[in-house]
Amino acid sequence: MPPRPCARFFLALLALAPAARATDSVPCAATPVVVVNTSAEPIAPGRFAPNWDSLRQYRVPDWFRDAKFGIWAHWGPQCEPEQGDWYARQLYVEGSDDYRWQVAHYGHPSQAGFKDVIRRWRAERWDPDKLLALYQRAGAQYFVALANHHDNFDLWDSKYQPWNSVRLGPKKDLIAGWAAAAHRHGLRFGVSVHASHAWLWYEVAQGADRTGPLAGVPYDGRLTAAQGRGTWWDGLDPQDLYAQRHPPSPGFADPQSIHGRWNWDNGATTPDAAYCQRFYNRTIDLINRYQPDLVYFDDTALPLWPVSDAGLKIAAHFYNTNAHAHGGRVEAVLFGKILDPAQRQCLVWDIERGQSNVIEPEPWQTDTCLGDWHYRRSIFEQHRYKRASTVIHLLADIVSKNGNLLLSVPVRADGTIDDDELGIVEGIAAWMAVNREAILGTRPWKIFGEGPASAGPALSAQGFNEGRGRPYTAADVRFTVKGATLYAICLGWPSAPVVLQSLGSSAGLLGRPIARVELLGGNGTVAWQQSAHAVTIQPPPAGAAPGAAAVYRITCQ
Repeated sequence: MPPRPCARFFLALLALAPAARATDSVPCAATPVVVVNTSAEPIAPGRFAPNWDSLRQYRVPDWFRDAKFGIWAHWGPQCEPEQGDWYARQLYVEGSDDYRWQVAHYGHPSQAGFKDVIRRWRAERWDPDKLLALYQRAGAQYFVALANHHDNFDLWDSKYQPWNSVRLGPKKDLIAGWAAAAHRHGLRFGVSVHASHAWLWYEVAQGADRTGPLAGVPYDGRLTAAQGRGTWWDGLDPQDLYAQRHPPSPGFADPQSIHGRWNWDNGATTPDAAYCQRFYNRTIDLINRYQPDLVYFDDTALPLWPVSDAGLKIAAHFYNTNAHAHGGRVEAVLFGKILDPAQRQCLVWDIERGQSNVIEPEPWQTDTCLGDWHYRRSIFEQHRYKRASTVIHLLADIVSKNGNLLLSVPVRADGTIDDDELGIVEGIAAWMAVNREAILGTRPWKIFGEGPASAGPALSAQGFNEGRGRPYTAADVRFTVKGATLYAICLGWPSAPVVLQSLGSSAGLLGRPIARVELLGGNGTVAWQQSAHAVTIQPPPAGAAPGAAAVYRITCQ
């Protein structure tokens, strides 16, 4: 088995996560300054209006509560160099690894910036049907595709963004291809939208080297359409991509400054009306074209909140459009981060690279990744992905607490996944083939579980507590329930009797006597006994092939 990622690698992932570490939620009572116009892209009529009070009518659909597991392709032009996440920003940070890579392979960022990386991207081996068939077999019930990242490049035939994958790079409508494949394989389809922060995220592209032969020569982040005459990008405006028609925020050259400004506070230059309007139009166009079941926003609460009401209007439109398509039922799922209790009534709380340590009253989701969000070749070469067993343990823990897991499987520049990733997904598929009944369609029990790793670490802003608690062992058990059947999922393969103190008669949690106990994938019932202190279940027989997690089906009378 490959070794666990080292501490330095995990901290690097946190530093370059798809959203930065803000500190606080933004309350519903905030007043937006920029009111977007809906004449070009009207809000669909319906019972949801673009305000927080109206959005509180929302109820999470049962299909999502049953689904439990989704897979995400966080794939775009930043995968072209295969150097990991936030490449389009980091290449403008003098002295960074990505800056050095850019200079060595593509050219200095004053001459060849991210626009030139986009031009190189081809996605020539992309086969969405092959990938979606694999993910469906692994037990995924929904699939999410990156629609745009902070790099501001749209991965569909975008009406409002000429820097898109149909016109440039692969010259394919990637969202259309993903959506069609998802539907063919019976998966709910979602999109992730991150572009609301391009305004702030690309500010480093306004800079220049401070030392060396090109010191003071501006990077390409302030190029205009007029400067493109005779170039390969003639007819395109780099500002449609870089969005830098504004003075940069104070201290923008410090690459860490963005982390304290994710909520549009602490000195960030405020997005203007044209920027907010364009984001609104693009996102409504995306929803109207592809009718996704899920929309993931990489934002605190809603995008551009509280600078603009764009996010509120998008949410109302998404819910109303979805209700029209489903006979009045809202089957849509919309995600936001760092939500206060009122906002968790309006959309689904997403926790990035972490999980709650309690059963949450409302359904929620963890998003995490096997490695880096955008593909990093060195992780494959050094075999540093999460193990299949790690993913399975995360899934069981999250489901026991009323959550879902959205797992990103990084995609290479050419549109394929590597052999290590294939082996991990196949490992998940093998476990789910035997044990999926303990995951899919279940609900939390009266308690989520027991064991030495039950007291998980606290969340930090978006999440970021993954891997910070005690490691799971077979002594850690998570419970799920379906009807009269209780499932006890051991987060490991027990070699000694499994002692479930929560099921002892004195605990008073079991409403009815136990009729039988079975090991999923085993041959019939297993020996067990109940005392006031605990239910003790005999371990799997010595000849049984060990799995990532042993699951006991406990049927009550």
